[in-house]
Amino acid sequence: MSELFAEDEVELQSLVKQFLRSISDKISSAPSPECAEEILLHLEETDKNFHNYEFVKYLRQYVENALGSVVEEETNNLTREDGQHATGSGHDTLIHAVTERTRYSAEYQQMIHTLKNTMITVVESLKNKSEEDQLRKEEMHQEKQHRQSNIQFTDNCSDSGSSFSQSYGFFRQEQLQILAEKLDSSKPKEVRWEALKVLCRAPTSDVLSCESWSSLRLNLCVALSEPDPDLSDNALRFFAKSLSSSPLNVTREIYTSLAKSVESSFLSHKLSFPSGSATIDINRPEISHLLKQIRLMNDFQKEVTNFWIRHPEKYMEEVIENTFSLLSFHHEHGSPGTERVLEPVHLLALLDIKATWFKKWMHGYYSRAVILRLLERKYKSVAVAALQQCIKYNESCERFTNDTTESEEQRSIGLVQRSVYSGKELEYCCFVHSLCVLGKLIIYTNGKKLFPIKIRKYKDPVTLTDLVVILLNIMYKHPRPLDGDCSHAGSDVLSPSTLVMEALWMLCEQTECATECLYQTPVIEKLLAPVIALLNGQKAELKSPAATLSLIADILARIANTDRGLALFLFEKNLVAAHSERTFAAHIIVQFTQRLLDKELPSLCESDMPHSLCGAFILVCRQMYNTCDGLQVLRPYGLHKALAAAWKKTSSLSERVQTPVPGAGAGSSTQELQNILIWEETLLDSLLNFGATPKGLLLLQQTGAINECVSYMFSRFTKKLQVSSCEKFGYGVMVTQVAATAPGVVALHSSGFIRALVLELWSVLECSSDDVRVVRPKPTPIDPIDRSCLKSFLYLVNLLSSSQSVWELLGRQPLANKSEYTLREMPTSIPDLIDRLIAVNSDVKIHSLFRYEESHTFGLRLLNVLCCNLDSFLLLESQYNICSMLLQSQMRNVTDPDSSEGTIIIDSLSVERNHVLVRVSVIGGPSERRLPPRDLQEGEGEHPYPWPWFSCYPVPRCYTLDPPDILHTSPVLCLSSDSEISAFLSSWKDPKNDGSWMEACRTLYCKVMASKPNVLTGKVLADLLEKVVAHLSNSASECFFSPARYKEEKTVKNAVLSSVEQLGINTCLKYGIYLRLLKEEAANDLALLMKHVKIFLSTQRVKTSSELITHQEGYPGHDWLASTVFLIMAGNMEKSLCLLVSLSSLLTSAFIWPARIHASIHFPKEVAESGIPPVYWCTAHYVEMLLKAEVPLVHSAFKMSGFTPSQMCLHWLTQCFWNYLDWTEICHYICTCVVMGPDYQVYMCVAIFKHLQPDILQHTQSQELQVFLKEEPIQGFSFTNHLEFMGVLEHKYRDIVLTDMKMI
Repeated sequence: MSELFAEDEVELQSLVKQFLRSISDKISSAPSPECAEEILLHLEETDKNFHNYEFVKYLRQYVENALGSVVEEETNNLTREDGQHATGSGHDTLIHAVTERTRYSAEYQQMIHTLKNTMITVVESLKNKSEEDQLRKEEMHQEKQHRQSNIQFTDNCSDSGSSFSQSYGFFRQEQLQILAEKLDSSKPKEVRWEALKVLCRAPTSDVLSCESWSSLRLNLCVALSEPDPDLSDNALRFFAKSLSSSPLNVTREIYTSLAKSVESSFLSHKLSFPSGSATIDINRPEISHLLKQIRLMNDFQKEVTNFWIRHPEKYMEEVIENTFSLLSFHHEHGSPGTERVLEPVHLLALLDIKATWFKKWMHGYYSRAVILRLLERKYKSVAVAALQQCIKYNESCERFTNDTTESEEQRSIGLVQRSVYSGKELEYCCFVHSLCVLGKLIIYTNGKKLFPIKIRKYKDPVTLTDLVVILLNIMYKHPRPLDGDCSHAGSDVLSPSTLVMEALWMLCEQTECATECLYQTPVIEKLLAPVIALLNGQKAELKSPAATLSLIADILARIANTDRGLALFLFEKNLVAAHSERTFAAHIIVQFTQRLLDKELPSLCESDMPHSLCGAFILVCRQMYNTCDGLQVLRPYGLHKALAAAWKKTSSLSERVQTPVPGAGAGSSTQELQNILIWEETLLDSLLNFGATPKGLLLLQQTGAINECVSYMFSRFTKKLQVSSCEKFGYGVMVTQVAATAPGVVALHSSGFIRALVLELWSVLECSSDDVRVVRPKPTPIDPIDRSCLKSFLYLVNLLSSSQSVWELLGRQPLANKSEYTLREMPTSIPDLIDRLIAVNSDVKIHSLFRYEESHTFGLRLLNVLCCNLDSFLLLESQYNICSMLLQSQMRNVTDPDSSEGTIIIDSLSVERNHVLVRVSVIGGPSERRLPPRDLQEGEGEHPYPWPWFSCYPVPRCYTLDPPDILHTSPVLCLSSDSEISAFLSSWKDPKNDGSWMEACRTLYCKVMASKPNVLTGKVLADLLEKVVAHLSNSASECFFSPARYKEEKTVKNAVLSSVEQLGINTCLKYGIYLRLLKEEAANDLALLMKHVKIFLSTQRVKTSSELITHQEGYPGHDWLASTVFLIMAGNMEKSLCLLVSLSSLLTSAFIWPARIHASIHFPKEVAESGIPPVYWCTAHYVEMLLKAEVPLVHSAFKMSGFTPSQMCLHWLTQCFWNYLDWTEICHYICTCVVMGPDYQVYMCVAIFKHLQPDILQHTQSQELQVFLKEEPIQGFSFTNHLEFMGVLEHKYRDIVLTDMKMI
């Protein structure tokens, strides 16, 4: 700054003056000028607010502007000369050197010179102004003293009102009494006016507490109603002053006086206004005066809610009652002819058109209860009048329905401040105010009790449903302008359609209100009447069809977003369609949407049907098909195919649109391209929402657009956007649903989602913020997984929950195991993450981690969750030798590594490794194995970790519990007369033609399960399975698939089992030996059975060209059903094979035997190649559907957690509940599905979720639901205890579930 401009000088003077005022106390306390100067020099050290002074900020900015470039240049020069200044102690040396060089620069000298001259100029100006101000004060002081000396001789009771304001700082009771007398209406106008002026200047507290306040108030009310503005305005001014500075016990009196005065004025003046287009000027004295009073009342109404709760309820009730008394005022006889009576509500509506005062009053229960009570008992006429205004406006819409000119009243109101309004505009303001009042009333229970309301000239009372139909009719006659019409965008908030939509939105948000007001047949009929008309080829009587239909779709979407509204659309025949037949609303909506997509509605020309209209109705369908119930109803229409076809067509159009060329009229082509891209995204978004349910995900995969949809989801997911305007949650559930399948996880991988997830995890886990200067260090995490990493951990658990997902991401993917890792090298895939966080088997990997213990603990926790899925564990073990690596790590983590006698060091890593090793090495349900806890013991004298460690096999015996008693050889039990099932089976000969045998078997089975479930084990269970499967497979009606013909191949012994299958056999052998069902030599028989099954099933699979890894080499994983059958048959290979071959022809095999149905030839080719098993898109789909209806709390908990029930069902059912249920319950599961039907698989999963409900709700709150469900066995579940519940589910849902299972 080389020179000082005039405006700079003024600003600097102000800053210096403000600065001196702020430190005046410090300077004035100095004994001498030298001390004051010393204080100023050390002000930065002694004043904590030094850097907050505006003058200091100004100087700092001034120095920065003048010397910033110099400092930067000197810093760069010195850094280049000597790099040691960059960090450490050299940093201070660098600062010192730069400071010295800057002080001797020419810029510094110039700055000091300019600043010195500037401050001299400013200080001189301040000194001159100070001297002038001092002289002026002295003159005023002398004049005041002279005036007071004259006043001392005047009479204190003089009629001169000015004497009061000059002589007294407060008022005495006698003076206020005199003022009350002067305000009497019999006094001359001038006297009253002078008294009012004095009263306005008086302290409000003195006036309101004086003994003559009651007479003063009466006289003020009289003055308020005077036609003379000098009197009325001054009285109003005093009222305004009192309302703003008095407690409620006083202001209520003033407010009451105002209300009575306004009511009296309306009664005496009998004001009117012209109807139609004739105008009224609100600046007319009588109207203007009333408007000012109502404005003051309205301001008080909007502020009083802030403090009336601190006062007795009677004060608040008085204010409310006076307001309602005023609003219920009306003349007995209206004005004749074209004149209409002007009422208080008209002026209140002009001032507060959207009834903000009433919304504030209704917000809190304290005032709302009083309002609703008064309306019900005494002032129902207020609600009646509001309803009449809405009816009147609706009738006016009906009268002018053929008028082609758009009504302008809603467009002109509120745009600019003006004083002239037409009668039509005034009526419209009153309608808006009344609609807002009614809209707020009917969302509360006691407000709805005011209905039905009897209206004059109406035969029947108006119900809530009638009101909603009236509002819809208003919306139809005055729809909101289309998106492209911006000429009246500012006034659109006051358009009838916008106001009606706001009221309906509020109703939609309240379940009880929506049920009483919206979910009624007349309302649905009114909403869908234009849609039905267009479907029937008729012309809809709408002013603007496209705009109105968009509004209708918005309301329908909000209704469909609720459970009750969705049920109304799906299951209630409440609409009359073509040929007078009643149908469901869902069918009408989806048919109309398909016609819009196919452009088959002649009544809607192209220009009247923008893509936004079609998108609005797609959104309604989306709210239905993204639920299991809705998809069940909409699936026959093939909407996913129509959407996919429209997307492919739009996608090709966007590629053909020419790139805009400068100077070639780019505007239209750019807008066209933008519209096409928006429409393409709408279609992708709509297709993506099919992935919200298991069956919908199969349909999405069949469209061929799953990759594009997932990429679109990833783009929105990274921006943290909601799924839609109707959804309260983000994309977490949908990501989890998609990740459960092979094609879904491949799409997630190709979209970049997994890479982004891994990078985000690494940045939180390893990078953190250590490179930032530490001002407030983060607390040391005490949880195994820090809260900052928990979200990423749960995302990974959701992503890797399914074994098919793990196979697609890890199959044939070796670990890097590099000889060197740079510190900045970040993993970008799941194999990289395993290499860096789980397989930490070298010093190189340890040293590459900034936080070795925290990061490796994270990896081991993730590994533990992964290994809960047996197929995932087998893949990890076969590819990466996980167990060997963990044992080696335990062996190295000892006190004396060089000797064999060292003890394992107790730390978080060794505890985690021990837990994982026990989990993967011991198989069994909750009563069959014991998993070591991760917590250390805290008691005195106790060992911190009493569980035995191991660094080589076998696993210590303490981790296995006593096996159950399973008798396979005892003839006593099998043939005992006490065992009805044994007797029934022993009498079985050849029931091939006996249709009642199976029914008798099922009845007996249920009876035995309910009374003696322990009988159904061992040989009894094996016999039962053999004979039931034999009977069903020999019955033509029960044989679902073509009977299997399998001849033993001579080369079966030469068949090769994969390493995963070999590991699976070893796992099953260990479990069978533990259960005392198998012996060591059974390994060969089990391997031979697996070879037979592999060869048999290979002939049942299609030859696919799919690139999915899970389709490359047969079934991905181990055949747990075949292993379970082998154990049930106590190791008898021939019986097991015979049972499995017979079972393969039954429908049940498609659901309890995943390996049998994998890529099966019995499916359509697109389903067989989809990589999605029926246990997911059928069983899990119906589990989710039944959960929502039967166990809604569990369904909600899953949605809140971002996890899905279908993921856990797929996990449990794929491995036949191994490690989750005890062996007896696993046998009962298999037997029940075979005997009772495959739909019992669905009912059992629902029963398990119901059993786990308390635990699910608890762990949802702690944000560990998915970890709990995967790591913990299903404690305390017994088939017997839940068989009755399953029977209830069968009775309610078998027609739906089993019928759909038969359509696979």
